[in-house]
Amino acid sequence: MPKIAYLECSRCHLQLDAATPQGVCTACAGPLYVRYDLSAAKGIEARNRIGTSASDHRWSGMWRYSSVLPDVQPVTLGEGWTPMLRSRRHANVWLKEEGANPTGSFKARGLALAVTMARHYGLKKLAAPSAGNAGGALAAYAAAAGIEAHIFMPKDVPRANRIECLAYGAHLTLVDGLISDCGRIVAERKAAEGWFDISTLKEPFRVEGKKTMGYELVEQLGWQYPDAVFYPTGGGVGMIGMWKAFEEMEHSGWVTGKRPRMIAVQSAGCAPVVRAFEAGESVSRMWEDAHTFASGLRVPKPYGDALILDILRASGGLAVAVSDEAIFASLKDWASHEGILLCPEGAAATAAYDHLRSTGYLSEEDRVVLFNTGSGNKYTDAIAERIELPSSDR
Repeated sequence: MPKIAYLECSRCHLQLDAATPQGVCTACAGPLYVRYDLSAAKGIEARNRIGTSASDHRWSGMWRYSSVLPDVQPVTLGEGWTPMLRSRRHANVWLKEEGANPTGSFKARGLALAVTMARHYGLKKLAAPSAGNAGGALAAYAAAAGIEAHIFMPKDVPRANRIECLAYGAHLTLVDGLISDCGRIVAERKAAEGWFDISTLKEPFRVEGKKTMGYELVEQLGWQYPDAVFYPTGGGVGMIGMWKAFEEMEHSGWVTGKRPRMIAVQSAGCAPVVRAFEAGESVSRMWEDAHTFASGLRVPKPYGDALILDILRASGGLAVAVSDEAIFASLKDWASHEGILLCPEGAAATAAYDHLRSTGYLSEEDRVVLFNTGSGNKYTDAIAERIELPSSDR
């Protein structure tokens, strides 16, 4: 495993020491990136050693990429190395099935790494706002690490998210508002309560867990980039992490060629990144009256919006908004024709793919990866409401 060289601000490039826990940049409050000495990871020979070290004789999920992750003992529940499922109807479309992770979503990756580092630093109390799945993941990994978790969620998140937080023993507070309101509460109370804020992009290690999605999709495609990646974008940490992974892989000589076009997918009921992208703006504005069936996309202003917009433009990609009606139609379509119950956020990605195929932006020859960020089984209450299942049968 590599040593962490320093933490670098993604905005002003100030370098900070990683010997003690850090939140955001002390100069400009920008999100921090972890920078390593990757000299030992350079070259195809180093790439070929992935998963073959003495500690990796058994399946090790995302920790197979230990050569590009912090040198610490993992808090792991078996996260990562999720299936890359080829569509039954589209020869060049793959679905990255993140619902196969522990706690049923991609959030397991980021929280596994962030909680691992929290234990490494000796932190005792962690706090975060959540639109649902991050809360469940934080609760699970904190329980595994013996750390207190304080989670703030909008009161109308899917029922499964609330239940798992309570089952794992987390301190759960339901808030009459959005994730932005939950984040404000954490920020206001963390100093007095002794919490370390583990919110999206308020510490550097959730990005490190999420970047493993980038390593995986490239490895699973034979160490080649796809032409496009569709990513449901609420906070956008997965996109930011994957872009960092592409940079690291190219630096180490693990992959060559043109990076994929990154497609940020949002709901029409909460699309701050789409609005900013289409207006040519460098940051987003707060989305008023945010509402959507895809609760994970109900983020009215992502903290990493500037990074997301930079990635979209650098990759030649797009930001696309789809309606809740299109999301649900795509959810039913993939369930009945592909045998996969997508989460609403994942169905936003599949709906966006259909839309961009219809416009001619993509052809059937384009190799595309669509992210299903969680299991549809966690959204049965929302799906039941959409199909108008009588309340007595829910």
